Amino acid sequence: MKKNSALFWIALFMLAIPFISAENQPALVYKIDIQKEINNTARLYLSNGLSEANALGADAILLHLNTYGGLVDVADSMRTAILYNPIPVYVFVDNNAASAGALISIACKKIYMRKGANIGAATVVNQTGSAMPDKYQSYMRSMMRSTAEAHGQDTIIQGKDTLYKWIRDPKIAEAMVDERVVIPNLIDTGKVLTFTAQEAQKWGYCDGIAETTDEIITQYMGYKNYEIKTYKPDWFDEIKGFLMNPFLQSILIIIIIGGIYFEMQTPGLGFPSAAAVLAAVLYFAPLYIDGLAANWEILLFIIGVLLIGLEVFVIPGFGVAGISGIILVVGGLTMALLGNNNFNFETVSQKELGEAILIVLVGLVAGFVLMIWLSNKIGHKGIFRKVALNTDLEDSISSPDLSSLVGKEGTAATVLRPSGKVIVNGEFYDGVSESGFIDKGRKVKITRFENAQVYVETIPDILS
Repeated sequence: MKKNSALFWIALFMLAIPFISAENQPALVYKIDIQKEINNTARLYLSNGLSEANALGADAILLHLNTYGGLVDVADSMRTAILYNPIPVYVFVDNNAASAGALISIACKKIYMRKGANIGAATVVNQTGSAMPDKYQSYMRSMMRSTAEAHGQDTIIQGKDTLYKWIRDPKIAEAMVDERVVIPNLIDTGKVLTFTAQEAQKWGYCDGIAETTDEIITQYMGYKNYEIKTYKPDWFDEIKGFLMNPFLQSILIIIIIGGIYFEMQTPGLGFPSAAAVLAAVLYFAPLYIDGLAANWEILLFIIGVLLIGLEVFVIPGFGVAGISGIILVVGGLTMALLGNNNFNFETVSQKELGEAILIVLVGLVAGFVLMIWLSNKIGHKGIFRKVALNTDLEDSISSPDLSSLVGKEGTAATVLRPSGKVIVNGEFYDGVSESGFIDKGRKVKITRFENAQVYVETIPDILS
């Protein structure tokens, strides 16, 4: 009997060991530092940090935030990632959570602030600091409200009555954007709401005031025994975030289009083609690594460029190949910016689509304007005067007198578009067509000689 009793207690002890070990094991708190403008680099910090924290099975994620704001679309992406992350995300506002920073903070499960910190002032402004039109403010108001609403309501029982109170009042979030919102005893019309730490705590937008992350973890999050791991960004995050800046993406599109255009105006492969290829790599590479640009989208762009080249160098005139090439180039550049799943665009919002189209159109229009401007400047003014040859070759180089060839007949040795090679009496000459596109092998007649080139026109076929 005693033997059976001993075996029972031993078995019970063995079963309890995993629970004892788990109880003594420190909680893992994963910390992500964002002490900068809310841009694509900050988004990468958060995205990579959340992925690593989820892979490690962290108990909680603490976002250490200090920012004056940044890009609205990036902030929207970050707040969505926080709201739907399986591990709860807490935020420590270390001095500032302005504009886009306020949106990100409101998305977190709990908000903790340093004494003297501020949160709010989320009006959408342009580069000069002026407020954008109301359609932009309307979208930001909606995001702020929906983010606050995502935290739900508390149920309060008062006698026989059941009351529901927002954990974070959506109207307060809206007042951080719209100066027309009035909240009694808080803010009057004509002012955009910004909270101090004490005010935020009073109105439910701060869950505790602390000076250190340790104080937050131990006193507010309740982890007495914990281990903290901090996300360490590398240089590649900085480069990728920089290359995904919308302004830079438009610049890269300008270089791509300009490079293709100027390469088609000059023989052989040179600097324009090298610049276009480098710009295309810098445009697509970070998008591909980030999972936005798929293989087929890059392939569309490449096929489009090849079709444009085919139209210019092989097919006379401008038709189906050229138009198809332009459509594929624009489509490839645009779709690479969207988070679509092959041809499924259900997850792509109208706002994201509009921004992608705007980035590409700005790049294309600016590239076209730049091409016209450079075409008029090269070889004439400023720094471009050395790019093209200005010297009159007739004054510096004695060219052979080919005037004796005028009136003679020959054959187009290459396609003339309008320049190429012609053969007369077994000799090759640089030729320029005066009658449009001339196919290789067509009979031609030399009409004049100028600048070491013969000018030719086709000889009409004689019907027998």
